[in-house]
Amino acid sequence: MEIIMGKQTAWNEIDNKTKEILEASDRIWGCAETAFLEDQSVGILCDVLRKEGFTVEENLADVRTAFKGTYGSGKPVIGFLGEFDALSGLDQEAGLSEKKQTHAGAPGHGCGHNMLGTASLAAAIGVKKYLEETGKPGTVIYFGCPGEEGGSGKAFMAKGGAFRGLDAAITWHPGDVTVADTGSSLANYQVAYKFYGVSAHAGGAPHLGRSALDALELMNMGVQFLREHVIPEARIHYAITNTGGYSPNVVQPYAEVLYLIRAPKNRQVEEIYQRVNKIAEGAAHMTETRVEVDFVKGCSNLISNHVIAKKLWDNLTEIGAPEYTDEELAFAKSISEGVGASRFESIEKQSANLPRDEKQKVLEHRGESIYRFVVPFDPVGVMSFGSTDVGDVSWNCPTAQAYVTTWAAGTPGHSWQVVSQGKSGIAHKGLLWAAKAMAGTAIDLFEDPELIKAAKEEMAETLNGEEYLCPIPDGCRPRALGMTK
Repeated sequence: MEIIMGKQTAWNEIDNKTKEILEASDRIWGCAETAFLEDQSVGILCDVLRKEGFTVEENLADVRTAFKGTYGSGKPVIGFLGEFDALSGLDQEAGLSEKKQTHAGAPGHGCGHNMLGTASLAAAIGVKKYLEETGKPGTVIYFGCPGEEGGSGKAFMAKGGAFRGLDAAITWHPGDVTVADTGSSLANYQVAYKFYGVSAHAGGAPHLGRSALDALELMNMGVQFLREHVIPEARIHYAITNTGGYSPNVVQPYAEVLYLIRAPKNRQVEEIYQRVNKIAEGAAHMTETRVEVDFVKGCSNLISNHVIAKKLWDNLTEIGAPEYTDEELAFAKSISEGVGASRFESIEKQSANLPRDEKQKVLEHRGESIYRFVVPFDPVGVMSFGSTDVGDVSWNCPTAQAYVTTWAAGTPGHSWQVVSQGKSGIAHKGLLWAAKAMAGTAIDLFEDPELIKAAKEEMAETLNGEEYLCPIPDGCRPRALGMTK
């Protein structure tokens, strides 16, 4: 009964602060800033933290747009992870079921981080009220985590020691299906390869030139052959970011390509990275050019904690999905049907590992415009072939995250459809559901020290003696090179 009363205190506080929470989410949606440039978004969140009585520390771990807000003292120390960066080129008018940009090429919140950051903030506010009312020992920390999209902000924060001393971390992500995540993700490195050659007249004196573009193309060709000889779970992506100019009658003296190398484990990424480096060096030798290897960022694979994830699932189920208006359901229907046949992929993926009866019940929801159920708890989890810097937090303390319905069924991530729904009633109701579930989970941990002990034992068993080695080398600084996730 005491735990339930404590949760109700937190949930009531979230209800009482709904107006300022939703206003913050919508304002962040409106400024839509990309990785490590999120000054307005940081200001919005820090203002709320200070108003609510949190002690705020900015420039956290020497990452300019990272910060934290702290309340309380003593153990346990529970952290909520908030994100707030947008994606380049995804500007979109709100509330439409067709693509329509206001400012072509401008950023947009195509991954819902305007909601992600504010829901985690709301959870922290709810837990603060619980600590005030009960007088229990313990500390709640809201972490403002920049640059998740292609910047691995949390990895830089982890390298700077931001998450040391945490007993547990809780987060969430917007989505079209509500599920307590128990799977993993791919670690990755992002690396720029810069080739330097010698310019010359391509017609009159081509023999005097050394083509950086030739070197880049040879490198890409070599990596194509490498793909057959790496583990099947690995992914190697690239984007040519500079071809050396627009004059075909000049031997290009400079060219640049940006690679993203992924694999299930950090050490596997490192191995592939070293092989790609050799290919780049070989291409430089073949063309008598020079290559510079510029490490941009890296992030670790996610270590899901089932003890905390199960509590997230319990709270999501206990609270239950919100009710939607006829107008919200009609909007969801227009978005979902516009996606086409691919709108079923997410629900099929989340049900893949479930027992036959549970899988069948989940798949009965195919065709609905918005999913109003919680996927049954899956102790196996779904392997994500994407990446998240939450992984670096999960190597430092027991960490769990949920996905919560804030989009119409089948909405693809990183899309204009996500941006369009970012200020809708569907989004608002989903982020409040997530906030309450995270707050309730934290209170479960505050009330029962055995849960934290069990979560730490699970983490130790999973790691089996392997220590966290931050994938980011010394001297590498946070920077934004566009979106890559």
